[in-house]
Amino acid sequence: MATLLYIHGFLSSPQSEKAVQVKNWLSLHRPHIKFICPFLTPYPGDTRETLERLVENAMMTSKANVYLMGSSLGGFWATWLVEKYNLKAVLINPAVKLSLFNQGYINTPLKNYHTDDIYELTESDIDEFHRINIKSISRLQNYFVMLQTGDDVLDYRLAEKKYAGCELLIEEGGDHSFSNFESKIEIALNFLESSRGK
Repeated sequence: MATLLYIHGFLSSPQSEKAVQVKNWLSLHRPHIKFICPFLTPYPGDTRETLERLVENAMMTSKANVYLMGSSLGGFWATWLVEKYNLKAVLINPAVKLSLFNQGYINTPLKNYHTDDIYELTESDIDEFHRINIKSISRLQNYFVMLQTGDDVLDYRLAEKKYAGCELLIEEGGDHSFSNFESKIEIALNFLESSRGK
């Protein structure tokens, strides 16, 4: 059985709209694909260990493929996993410029969008993000990157530049959550299941 690991964004959760849409779509159209969407805190050390464990367990227990899908900061993490494990990934408005963490996120209470959990990042957390950051990707054929020019949180042009040479879908307008994402799930799965990449 193949596995799809969905990686939600910063201060989000498995209850995010896109995660739920992917889970429901798979149950209807790809019931043979196991869906995993862990709850991830903003702390990079914890997140890295969780994702490594999930990917390595999936690779060991399954003869089939492990696919990745990451939104926003989840795209940052998916990129790191692609480069480490040679997996295929769909990135949705991925975070590229980590300097955003230097703008008011350190030693400031941060509330999860879907729970009552409160977090506080330290300078060492930000340093860890920068250590993990993949500045230049090498597995271009393993990525399908979905961008909308109307992203009101991240500058889509940064991702367009970083993932140049990858398969890109750039839509005019939209927003950071990627408007009409549900209509693109089949395209995303077709890429993951295709012989392209790896």
